[in-house]
Amino acid sequence: MSIQSHIDDLRETVPSAVTLVAVSKFHPAGMVREAYDAGQRIFGESRVQELVVKKEQLPGDIAWHFIGNLQRNKVKQIAPFISLIHSLDNERLMLEIEKQGAANGRVIPCLLQIHIAEEETKAGFSPGECRQFLEGGKWKTCPHVRIAGVMGMATFTDDENQVRKEFRQLKSLFEEFKAGYFADDPVFREISMGMTGDYPVAIEEGSTMIRIGTLIFGDR
Repeated sequence: MSIQSHIDDLRETVPSAVTLVAVSKFHPAGMVREAYDAGQRIFGESRVQELVVKKEQLPGDIAWHFIGNLQRNKVKQIAPFISLIHSLDNERLMLEIEKQGAANGRVIPCLLQIHIAEEETKAGFSPGECRQFLEGGKWKTCPHVRIAGVMGMATFTDDENQVRKEFRQLKSLFEEFKAGYFADDPVFREISMGMTGDYPVAIEEGSTMIRIGTLIFGDR
């Protein structure tokens, strides 16, 4: 099976309203190019160094998403071009994105990463911390940061009920935040949840954006 056919298969099963982010981290630029030639334009990377190198090697109309843990000292390198940061999970990171967005004359869309899994290794705000962050209102003073929705990762488990419950929690938090803080903001609309192993459940539970790597590029 080629990358082209994997993407075609996904297009047939994923609703058109759901954005497909091809997770290209750790895969060479040549494979990204194959996916690009198959019509894919949105790619997700989780390491700044790798992302910057690939950006130089690949077509300029690619929309790059940053989906990993983002260190403040690396924001400067991606601020000129990044299309969406999926992993905003603390105020200090937001202030750095604001600073670099201003320096580049850009408004940078970000998703609030929320920890919904039972695994301790996953990053993100706890639901309570995210409420405090929004309540604090500092984000309103950052014109170069646009909060565009939420992102979360479910527990890595075969228990579909557990995964479904966690996705449902993220959807519920999205609705709470939308009503409480972003009711009049059309930009706040994304629920980024679902990866290769669980994206069908994520879509059933309201995902607007899925992050698919293995199913497109194969195992690393």
